[in-house]
Amino acid sequence: MPRSRRVAAPRSPRRLARDRHGRGMRSPVTGPHLPMLTNRVDEFELTVATTVSYLRGLWPELEGVVFEVAQAPAEAIHDDHIDRWKVYHDERRIVFFRLPIVRFLRLQEGEDKDEKLLVESCVFRAIADFLGRDPWELAPGRYRHF
Repeated sequence: MPRSRRVAAPRSPRRLARDRHGRGMRSPVTGPHLPMLTNRVDEFELTVATTVSYLRGLWPELEGVVFEVAQAPAEAIHDDHIDRWKVYHDERRIVFFRLPIVRFLRLQEGEDKDEKLLVESCVFRAIADFLGRDPWELAPGRYRHF
């Protein structure tokens, strides 16, 4: 007995918007109820940005200063130390080198609070170098609770 052949139905526009099994397109990995995934670079940049915005609110001299995050260029490596940031006074620009700041932390796993404090302290010291002040003068009382 010959087998009956299935006649292909014409494709509807709705069918074209779905995958071949009819289940629809894939949703994002995190879903609508979870926050977006972040990585270490994003967390570092967020810490720098929030610290800079805090200090900009306190010091109007920082208006117009450009803050950048870079990896670690070769000119930042010296014989006795590695630059963690570079201040360009004439260009009104401060560049933070992410790898020297993060790699030399020597932290144990799960010490995110300590890493954030170290990044904030580097931002404070770089801005203090730019302004020609002591880092403790920038935000008196900020770390009084520690």
